[in-house]
Parts: sequence; C-alpha cells; structure tokens
Amino acid sequence: MSLKWTDTLDIAIELSETHTDVDPQYVRFTDLHQWVCNLPDFDDDPERSNEKILEAIQMAWIEETD
Repeated sequence: MSLKWTDTLDIAIELSETHTDVDPQYVRFTDLHQWVCNLPDFDDDPERSNEKILEAIQMAWIEETD
C-alpha cells in the first residue's frame, strides 16, 4: 500500500505506530513533514504538502491517540 498526502488517517495511524512516545499535539510541522516522508509506505512528492494537509494529519493523529 502506498501512502499519498491525501491519506491523512492512514498516515496518522502509521505515525502513531512508529512514534509511540510522541504527543502529536506538540509536533512541529517541519518534523511532521519529515516523519511522513520517511514512512516506508509513503510514495508522494514531498513538495505537494502544505500546512492544511499537515494540520489534517496532526488532527487525525491526535484523535488516533485519544
């Protein structure tokens, strides 16, 4: 399965499984962007992200950890 920027929930699940010791509420977007790009299943252009997409991923990750 390859992940694209639009797969916000799937990305959030992967991040919650990869970064178990991180509180997503306090993650900087620069770090979040890098972590998404480093996911093994991520297959999208890193330049296609924006603040809105990163915020959606962060919100989904917060909901995933609640």
